[in-house]
Amino acid sequence: MSDKQVNGCSSAKSYSSHCNGNTTQKQEESPINGKDVRVWCDGCYDMVHFGHANSLRQAKALGDKVIVGIHTDAEITKHKGPPVFTEEERVKMVKGIKWVDEVVLGAPYVTTLEVLDQNNCDFCVHGDDITMTAEGVDTYHLVKSANRYKEVRRTAGVSTTDLVGRMLLLTRNHFRQGSAEYDIEKEGSSNMGQDSAAKSPWTGCSQFLPTTQKIIQFSDGKSPNAGDKIVYVAGAFDLFHVGHLDFLEKASKLGDYLIVGLHTDPVVNSYKGSNYPIMNLHERVLSVLACKFVNEVVIGAPYCVTEELLEHFKIDVVCHGRTPIAMEDGKIDPYAVPKTKAIFELIDSGNEMTTERIVERIISHRLEYERRNQAKEKKEIEAFEALQRQKQTQKAG
Repeated sequence: MSDKQVNGCSSAKSYSSHCNGNTTQKQEESPINGKDVRVWCDGCYDMVHFGHANSLRQAKALGDKVIVGIHTDAEITKHKGPPVFTEEERVKMVKGIKWVDEVVLGAPYVTTLEVLDQNNCDFCVHGDDITMTAEGVDTYHLVKSANRYKEVRRTAGVSTTDLVGRMLLLTRNHFRQGSAEYDIEKEGSSNMGQDSAAKSPWTGCSQFLPTTQKIIQFSDGKSPNAGDKIVYVAGAFDLFHVGHLDFLEKASKLGDYLIVGLHTDPVVNSYKGSNYPIMNLHERVLSVLACKFVNEVVIGAPYCVTEELLEHFKIDVVCHGRTPIAMEDGKIDPYAVPKTKAIFELIDSGNEMTTERIVERIISHRLEYERRNQAKEKKEIEAFEALQRQKQTQKAG
């Protein structure tokens, strides 16, 4: 781990992250004079989700190496309000994304030419949404003016603001049963996590529309080699977080090929209860597929690990974390078969983070996060309206 000076931030640190993900064919920016094209991406990366991953996947397709700059907690608090996750947690999550090659902590909130040059990056890539400082300044105006900026398409239907909003909605329902403020009817399992209308009926709609192409883009597309030791884990993996990441890293080290089974929304609700899952099945699939330790995902995996499942995927080891295992129908051990075969292992990830703890963080800072989200939305609307007025003025002139 080496320290780097980034725009006066002496605490900036660079972390190397090995990328094992495939990308789409690169555009015109092939290596110049035999040199790798290095792409700079920066941001808060708070509550890292598949939208962040998709942006980095697109950035990777524009070059050879993706270097991600992450803002410090202090910098985010100054411009947006306090982040949900600490800078250490945010660094770990970004390092776990398969398209990331290096991570730099201490990136300036306004991207400068100096930060690109100091990290040997050719240009900066960001989504097509609006980002501004607390003073309302476009955070990418410097690199845009120097023609060292490229945009990729933002993933519709998911954002940190959206996820925080879902958790706040969940919170209100917990404390105000029957409140008109939360009036989402629970649907039958036939509509949950199965089609483009998929949503979590407990935490609100998602406008994310899943496609086979999106899943293919996120997938490694690699089958296990002959003789590979295949490891299987299963769960909800809701609000994919650092606890999941540490668990999957340890599970991957038990073999050569890691398969993750994801339970459907009704199944997750049956053992998690309350308003879970917060993310629907399709969202959870992409979140897990973006992890560099994961090779394959079983969409809608059975809760009980059956003989048929073990044989179909040629599984050698079945793992579970230290969290309690809920019995199916209150009496059937879902891991009875692999236990009988002596291929079941418990893994201690060494990380105490859970989805419930994330929700607790949001609850404890509820009003703070609500104000932050409202201010962010207001700022974005004002910036959009100003841009529209500018375009109309130019057109009239």
